[in-house]
Amino acid sequence: MKDSFRIAFADDHPVLLKGMASIFASEQNLDVVAEGASADAAMEIVETHRPDVLITDLSMPGDVFAMILRVSRTFPDVHVIVLTAFSSADSVLKALDAGATGFVLKGGRVEEIIEAVETVMRGELYITKQFASQVLGGLRDKEARSRLSNAIRLSVREKQIIGHLMQARTNREIATHLSISEKTVKYYMSGLMTKLNAKNRLEVVFAAQKRGELDG
Repeated sequence: MKDSFRIAFADDHPVLLKGMASIFASEQNLDVVAEGASADAAMEIVETHRPDVLITDLSMPGDVFAMILRVSRTFPDVHVIVLTAFSSADSVLKALDAGATGFVLKGGRVEEIIEAVETVMRGELYITKQFASQVLGGLRDKEARSRLSNAIRLSVREKQIIGHLMQARTNREIATHLSISEKTVKYYMSGLMTKLNAKNRLEVVFAAQKRGELDG
């Protein structure tokens, strides 16, 4: 992973935009390369500056979701983190489906945004902790729960593990609920990541949902 990251911001609130850019500019390992106030401006910034990370709001002029999709397809090395006041699970899932790899609610600590940057730069998904359960719960809609995939066969226990992951439970909590050891939970997690080609817990859930592996 790089020692320093090139960051770009997109938000139509000028005070917030300048404030965030100023705070990040003071960080030794973060270099703020550009700022924009619309989806079109964000796309132009990516095309011109090729930042490592684009931190964008959802509620600004233009089609932000289309912009995220275009960035993820055209510039796969540019990671998109959504920083927004929106707390709708549907909005988060739509952004993640478009290619965003991070989601942070406004009003949180600056340190969390920095953590999100470092996480996505490791190739992992980041969803703000206080919202993770709601986002994962958004996967449990009727359609997702009714589909079963024959492409990958998961055991009953593996599906139970995924069910607990969707409730944002830790390995220790899962072990307690299933009356198994934490070591056994880690064993199942390793197997799930291999089967679903996932790098972390969130990717296990998203991969299972996309392949219809969630039981009703």
